[in-house]
Amino acid sequence: MKALVGNSACIVLSVALFSAPAVAAPASFTIEQVMSAPFASLLTASPNGSRVAWLLNERGERNIWVASAPEWKGHKVTAFNQDDGQDIDDIAWAPDGSYLLFARGGDFENGEDNPNPALSPTKPEQAIWVVGMDGSPAKKLTEGRAPAISPKNDVVAFIKGGQIFTMTAKGEQVVNAVSQKWPMENLRWSPDGARLAFVSDRKSHGFVGIYTLADKSLRYLDASVDRDISPVWSPDGTRIAYARIAARSRQGAFGPHREGEPWSIRVADADSGLGREVFRAKNGPGSVFNGIVAKDQIFWADGNRIVFPWEQTGWRHLYSMSIEGGHPRELTPGEGEVEHVALSEDRKTLFFSANFNDIDRRHLWSLNVSETSRPRQITQGENIEWEPAPLGNGSMLALLESSYNLKAHAAVLINGRAQALAPDATPSDFPAESLVKPQQVMITAADGLEIHGQLFLPQGSQAGERHPALIFFHGGSRREMLLGFHYMYYYSNAYALNQYLASRGYVVLSVNYRSGIGYGLNFREAVNYGMTGASEFNDVIGAGLFLKSRPDVDARRIGVWGGSYGGYLTALALARASDLFAAGVDFHGVHDWSELVPSSGPPSDPTVAVNAARLSFDSSPIASVKTWKSPVLLIHGDDDRNVAFAQTVELVEALRKQHVEFEELIIPNEIHDFLMYKHWVQAYQATADFFSKKLRAGQETAEAH
Repeated sequence: MKALVGNSACIVLSVALFSAPAVAAPASFTIEQVMSAPFASLLTASPNGSRVAWLLNERGERNIWVASAPEWKGHKVTAFNQDDGQDIDDIAWAPDGSYLLFARGGDFENGEDNPNPALSPTKPEQAIWVVGMDGSPAKKLTEGRAPAISPKNDVVAFIKGGQIFTMTAKGEQVVNAVSQKWPMENLRWSPDGARLAFVSDRKSHGFVGIYTLADKSLRYLDASVDRDISPVWSPDGTRIAYARIAARSRQGAFGPHREGEPWSIRVADADSGLGREVFRAKNGPGSVFNGIVAKDQIFWADGNRIVFPWEQTGWRHLYSMSIEGGHPRELTPGEGEVEHVALSEDRKTLFFSANFNDIDRRHLWSLNVSETSRPRQITQGENIEWEPAPLGNGSMLALLESSYNLKAHAAVLINGRAQALAPDATPSDFPAESLVKPQQVMITAADGLEIHGQLFLPQGSQAGERHPALIFFHGGSRREMLLGFHYMYYYSNAYALNQYLASRGYVVLSVNYRSGIGYGLNFREAVNYGMTGASEFNDVIGAGLFLKSRPDVDARRIGVWGGSYGGYLTALALARASDLFAAGVDFHGVHDWSELVPSSGPPSDPTVAVNAARLSFDSSPIASVKTWKSPVLLIHGDDDRNVAFAQTVELVEALRKQHVEFEELIIPNEIHDFLMYKHWVQAYQATADFFSKKLRAGQETAEAH
């Protein structure tokens, strides 16, 4: 573990000095063991229906795996063998399934400079690679990302420096096809491969454009001051549907947006560029667009019907309507939210994940777009399933799956049962049998709101034992922790650490606080959350009192930890309630919202910006630092592109002035979602060691005697 740097003028709290009852025996597994299982993502089926591919991250070694019919036994098709922090994304199948293109390296989330967490003397590149299904090794083609292969398999369009380039399928004849002032994204080929649609991001607004290869012409569709996103071609290639999001200026990202100027769907003629509105959301709930997890937000389905997400009932559901107009039909009624969505190759069947009837998990459903029947549930039980990938020939459905003791892995449904595609990839010492099954619990916040949580109890506890306890807050805040390993890498890691901490004798509570997803619009768009009042602090206090009231928890030894938005809530807990929370670990948290208040656009009232800045500051941990007494470990990568490193710098300055005890683990060149496996292990070991010192001091001595 990297040496921790502390403040020599710190206050040492008495909470670290008293003797405490003995707790359960030390862990039978290590942090590295519980994190060692590979993490699967980016599942995609080949258009011809015989293969599926996915990304597998094995202790930082990222490789693409493929499984083929009829055996469905996965194997690596790339051979990257280092934990070098070079991510892989943008996997694209050739139309005939004979090869894959993918991008390796660079910043896939923010599009900024290529990260270099491995401290290479030379700057890493972002490049497009090809790997054939004939067993030939993967080969780098050219710099760039987001490859889109023409339906005719003759041209590949891709993005480099925000501009559109083209090349042959073999990586030859690289040409800068479209060069504009603004960056472009979302490349979508027309069905005949003659034209390329894209989105031009112009900061305050956005256009959908079309580039025609034959005459090298460029056209923007039905331009407006609004933001046009997610273009999708009609099956005959004559029209494009896209969503139009109403312009909004001077609106902060971390505050409730329950309603606004309604979003709409438009259809434009690909030749003339003229468009018309076919759908407009109603005022009130659902007027602000809330997207699904999918390649596209609009699906052009069989029978010239479009399918799209809408939140008019207060839940994100799918709707269908004729492309010619009319009334939209709700496809997914009930209390639950649709998340990952895919359309079959014949455009007749939708597959999606949702939390209907099991709100703290995800299961898969299917739906015939042309029928009026209700959705059919495909998977159920205590496992978690997401990212459905229907095979091109309609013969099978691939998916990603996890459980309380199995990490995300790829599978196919055979006779209604999920068959893992690479079961041997999990190391033999992964402690699946030693993990505890988290309990679903309901917590009453300080203001009376009921919130969900997952409770991890130490194994082998005896009646009357009182344990140290920890509260975990996820990031986002648009996230939801589940009753098992998460479908996102960051939170899968966090779940693993919660399991480890439970194995060390802690009672661990993971809290799905307000402003997270999964529980409907009003919960997500909670009144006065974030920079508009920090109403989530009610959930922080409610979680602390929930643990304090338990007979198996030592109320003097309750700690808190979290990352990003969870780091914000960790810091808020310590700043405002050090009497309740004895110590904390803050991963790259936001500490001063006022630095994020938007400043663009003239306010109608000159006092608006001043009042917003004051409210956001008052909603920040930094505003309450004078009552912060509990020790904290601060962890941050200094190339963070999501939460500015300066947020931690500012907090350290304030803590020093208050003589608050802190330690720090700063990781040079690392970004927000750590790219290197060893940095996750390092940070998590530092977290466990810190809590051991602050919440179990004297306890180990008692155990030793």
